[in-house]
Amino acid sequence: MSTLPAVLGLHHFAWRCRNAEETRHFYEDILGLPLTHVIRLDRVPSTGEHCPYVHLFFEMADGSNIAFFDLGDNTAALPSPNTPAWVNHIALRLPSLEALETMKQRLLEHDIEVLGVTDHHFVHSIYFFDPNGFRLEFTVPVAPAETLAGYRMHARATLDAWTEEQKQAATETRPA
Repeated sequence: MSTLPAVLGLHHFAWRCRNAEETRHFYEDILGLPLTHVIRLDRVPSTGEHCPYVHLFFEMADGSNIAFFDLGDNTAALPSPNTPAWVNHIALRLPSLEALETMKQRLLEHDIEVLGVTDHHFVHSIYFFDPNGFRLEFTVPVAPAETLAGYRMHARATLDAWTEEQKQAATETRPA
């Protein structure tokens, strides 16, 4: 059996945006992520489909990116109708609790509504939305390495228990 190659990390996460400049302003001017690459094409390379767009890349300190597609129609991605607004989001790591408080204050100074600081016991987080309605989280790990190792050790068993409970619940709700 061959060994799977290592996944080295995130290159980019892409989302649709309503307006490239509005999105640039938010991510570069407010959050401090530099705009490092813009692709402007009329055809989608993977499908050949005609769809003029720009693809924006904002780089984080570790070299990974958050990216956006502006399709030129002033339309943001629609929220999922079957999913609560708090579920779909991307969490970006900050270096300290002081940095978390600084970013919270910066967002508030720009009239961006912020939820938190929320204590999740292994991270502290704040939540907010970008101009496209995309939910973001800034987070700072706070749990010691031993606690994280314990989570890792029990992760599969916890998931297996959840899966079994869901099977049981489905069986109990099926008509006889």
